[in-house]
Parts: sequence; structure tokens; C-alpha cells
Amino acid sequence: MATAKPGNSPTALRIVLGAQLRQLREAKGLTRAAAGYTIRASESKMSRLELGRVSFKDRDIRDLLMLYGVEDPDEREALLSLAKEANRPAWWQRYSDILPSWFQTYVGLEETATLIRTYEGHLVPGLLQTEDYARAVMFAGLPGEPDDEIERWLRLRMDRQGLLTRSDPPRLWAVMDEAALRRPIGGPEVMRAQLEHLVAATKLPNVTVQVVLFRTGAHAALGQPFVILRFDDPDLPDMVYLEQFTSGLWLDKPDEVDSYAQVMDRLAVQAEDPNDTGEIVTNILNDMETGA
Repeated sequence: MATAKPGNSPTALRIVLGAQLRQLREAKGLTRAAAGYTIRASESKMSRLELGRVSFKDRDIRDLLMLYGVEDPDEREALLSLAKEANRPAWWQRYSDILPSWFQTYVGLEETATLIRTYEGHLVPGLLQTEDYARAVMFAGLPGEPDDEIERWLRLRMDRQGLLTRSDPPRLWAVMDEAALRRPIGGPEVMRAQLEHLVAATKLPNVTVQVVLFRTGAHAALGQPFVILRFDDPDLPDMVYLEQFTSGLWLDKPDEVDSYAQVMDRLAVQAEDPNDTGEIVTNILNDMETGA
């Protein structure tokens, strides 16, 4: 049984606990409907609980553990402690009035991931954006939204970036198209500062950045950007996140995740060596200066 670990987000802990409760139920040969009856819940609520999409009540967990025959005091306490941790407020909940539920899930899992692999074709990845660049992207992508709401989205993005420099940071491996580096988001000064920031980010020991140059032609990921998250906990499988205009799509079936992992592997081969990224970005900066 997994237990709460330092740095795990409530989102991840709910998924871990839900998976463990599902395993205990299945080991007893019980249906979701039967388990739900015990805690006065519908089958659909049991499904959401086992998927980690709802919070846990202490009484419900105790009743389920009794139903599943979990009598060992240490095992019961570990699971009850995990439920308590899973219910604690997360730092991003102060943005809950603007955050849709599907993106709250992403922020929570991003916080727990040990490896974040991402491809972007048109923009610098959010975790590597400067504040001014991110503001320009948001004003373009959220037309009509109040300025104060856009500023809150901006603060959220800047807060998320803190995970790259915390004491136990994940590894970020970002591949981006040359177009993302040449698209003049926010004007020359904003773009210059963004490219300089990107060069600095490549010097972080946990950050790898590769560029797919125009001369490469067609490559493995022409189309939608995507993110692959990997976790240490065996109850959290690798996941793929695809963001759409009004929602986010999660893929966690092994064959689907493997397909995206293969695309990312091919991209890493087609892209330039990460040791050359600083020079590539600097050359693009020079092109901006000369108007090339």
C-alpha cells in the first residue's frame, strides 16, 4: 500500500487512494454498487471515488475498510492518513473560481510528476514562459476576458513554474518547433526577454530543451501539442494530457500513452542536440537584432 509522500499533491493522493480502494474491493469480489450501498452512495459516486475525482469522508473510508476486511491497524491508519492528506487544500485552490475542474486535475498532477515531457509547435511551453510573454499569450487567447481575470491566470502560471526550482524538482524535457522561437509574441522586447530566459532555463540541471528546426521538414508531431507526465508511485500510471479550447483530455491507457511516448522519442531524435539549444536560441536572437 502506498502512503502519502512529501510533495504529493491532493489530486495525486486521491487517485492513489482511489486505486487502492478499487483493488481492495476487487479482491473481495464486490461490485461498485455493493460497496456504494455500504456508504450510502450510488454506483456512479463509487466510480468517481475510485478514480480520485471526489474528496473522501473519514466515515466512508472506515466503513469501506471494514467491508473489505482490512483489520491490520497499521494498514488502516496508513489509508486513513492518506485520505486526510488527499483532502487538504492545495495551493491552487485560491484560483478555484477561475480554474475549471479539468485544469485543476492537470495542475495537481503536474505538481507530483517526476518527469514532464512536452511538445509545443507554436509557443514556448508555459513552464518556461516569462511573465510578459505569458501575458501576451493570454490576452490573445482569452479575448473579452476581464483584465483582472487574465492577471489571475497569469499569477497561476507563474506560481506553477516554482516546481522547477523547488528542492525536489521534476525533470522537464521540452521539445519545441523553431516557429515557437520566431513567432514575435508581445513585440520585439518581450520576445527578446523570453529567448534570453529560455537560454538561462537550459542551464538548469533538471531542464532539457530541444528545437526542431525548419530544415527538418515534416516531423513526428506535426499537429497538436501534448504533455506526458510520469510519476514515481505505481498507482499513478503515465498520463498524456491534450489541451483543447474549452476542455482537457486525459489518456492513461497503456497503448495510447505508449503511442505518444514513441512520438516523443522520435521527436528527440529529429530535433537538434540539447547541447546546441543555447546557441540556436542565441542565433535567433541575433537574427532579431539584424532583422534577418
